Amino acid sequence: MEGSIFSLLPPILALVMVMFTRRVLLSLGVGIVVGAFMINYDSGNVFLESVNQIFSIVDGIFIDDGAINSWELYIIFFLLLLGMIASLIAITGGSRAFGEWALSRVKTRVGAQLITVLLGVIIFIDDYFNSLTVGNVGRPLTDRHRISRAKLAYLVDSTAAPMCVIAPVSSWGAYIITIIGGILVSHSVTQWEALQAFVLIAPMNFYAIFAILMVIAVVYFKLDLGQMRVHEKRAIETGEVVDKKKGAVPGDHGDVSTKKGKVGDLIWPIVTLIVATVFFMITTGIDGSEGDTSILAIFENTDVAAALLYGGLVSLAVTLILSFSRKLGVSEIGFGLWAGIKSMLPAIYILIFAWTIISIIKDLGTGAYLASLVQDTNFNLAYLPVILFIIAGFMAFSTGTSWGTFGIMLPIAGDIAAATDISMMLPVLAAVLAGSIFGDHCSPISDTTILSSTGAGSHHIDHVLTQLPYALMTAGITIVGYLVLGFTGSAVIGFIVAAVVFVIVVVIMKKVVPVLKGA
Repeated sequence: MEGSIFSLLPPILALVMVMFTRRVLLSLGVGIVVGAFMINYDSGNVFLESVNQIFSIVDGIFIDDGAINSWELYIIFFLLLLGMIASLIAITGGSRAFGEWALSRVKTRVGAQLITVLLGVIIFIDDYFNSLTVGNVGRPLTDRHRISRAKLAYLVDSTAAPMCVIAPVSSWGAYIITIIGGILVSHSVTQWEALQAFVLIAPMNFYAIFAILMVIAVVYFKLDLGQMRVHEKRAIETGEVVDKKKGAVPGDHGDVSTKKGKVGDLIWPIVTLIVATVFFMITTGIDGSEGDTSILAIFENTDVAAALLYGGLVSLAVTLILSFSRKLGVSEIGFGLWAGIKSMLPAIYILIFAWTIISIIKDLGTGAYLASLVQDTNFNLAYLPVILFIIAGFMAFSTGTSWGTFGIMLPIAGDIAAATDISMMLPVLAAVLAGSIFGDHCSPISDTTILSSTGAGSHHIDHVLTQLPYALMTAGITIVGYLVLGFTGSAVIGFIVAAVVFVIVVVIMKKVVPVLKGA
C-alpha cells in the first residue's frame, strides 16, 4: 500500500473525522492506527507490529539515536514556558491593563483586527514565533472588542506563513533559498543567483500575497461567513469569544488577575521574548555558519527551536521579577506557573499526535506518490504552474508540513522545467511554494495551524473550519492567476488578472454577506 493511492487514506480519514466529530485527538488517533495497520498489514502480527511502530514514533519525538531530540522537545518546552508567561501576566493584571489601555486608544473592532494583522506582517522572522507571539499580544485587545478567538487565529495564521515564505530574511526564506540554490546549480542555471531567484519568485507567489490581502479585506469589509460568522455573532452578542461548550482552550486563563496590573506587566515580557529570541536566532546562526556571517548564512543555519526556548527562559525570568514586584506570593506564583502548564497541555497533545501521523504518512510514501503523479503525467506545459500548485497543496494538506513539501516538490518542479522549458523555472518554483502554504492552511495536522490556534487561544477545530473557506477562495484566485501565467508566459499579466478576480470576489462577498450588527 506504500507509495500508492491508498497512502492518502489516513490523512483524509483524519480530516473527515475531524469535520464530523469535531474531536481532533480522536480523529488523529484513528488516522495513526489505520496508517500503522496499512504499513504492517503483511507482517506476521499486524496488531503487535503496529503498536510497536506507534510507540517507536512517539519515543522518537523525545529520544533520537540515544540522544535528546532537541527540535520537538524544545518546541514543547517553549509552549510550556509561553503558557507560564501568559498565566503570570494574567494574574498580575497585565493582560487586563493592556486591554483597557488599548481599548481607550483603539476604538473599533476593525482597528483592533488591523493592528493584529500589522503585527503578523511585521514579525516575519519565523512562523512559530509569529503565531505564538502575535496571538498572545493580540488576545487582550481582541477580547476587549468582542472578537472571537477563531477570528484571531485566522488573522494570525493567514499572515504568519504567507509573510515568512516571501521574506528572504527569515528561517523560511533561508531554507527555501538553500534549496533553490541547489536546483540552479544542478541544472547549470547561471542567470540568477539563489537570493536573486527568491526575490523574483516572491511576487509570483500569488497565494501568499492574496492570502494577506484577503485577511485585510475580511477585516475592513467585515466579511464573516460560514462558521466564522457563527463565532463572531456569539462574541458580539454575548461577549463569549470561545465556545464554552467545547471545554478549555490552549493558553486561555480567563480573568484571573489578583492585582491591579500595569501595561508594562505585559509589554516587557513580550518585548523581552522578541528581543531575546531574535538575539539567540542570530547567535545560533553564527555558530552554525562556520565563519560565514552573512545575513543569509545566519538565518540558514539558525536553530529556531533552541532560540525560542532560550528566549522563553529569559522572558519567564523577567515575568517572575515583575510578579514579585507586584507583591505576588510564592503560592500565587506557583499557582500561575502550574495553571500555565495545564493550559498548554491540550496543544501539546495535539502536536504530538500530529507529529506521529506525519511520520506514519512519511512511511506510507504519501508525498512520494503525489510527486510521482506530476512526473508520470503528460500535459500541456501551460497547465504546469496550476498542476504543481494543486499537487503541492494536496501534499502539504495530507502530510501537514509545508517544509517537507518544499523539500520534495521544489526539486521535482525544477527538473520538469529544466527538461521542458527553462523559462518556466521560477514560475513553477513559485507555484510549489504557494501550494505548500495553501495546503498548510487547510490541514488540521499542520504544526503551524496548531500553534496559531494555541497562540490565539482558540479551539483547534474552530480555527481549521473557519479559515478553510477563505483559504479555498484565495486558492481559486491563485489558480486563475497561474492559468493566465502559464498561457501568456507573463507573471505580470497573471498577477493583474488574479488581482482583478480578487476584487470581483470581494465585491461579490460584500453584496451577499450581510454585516453583523455590532461588527
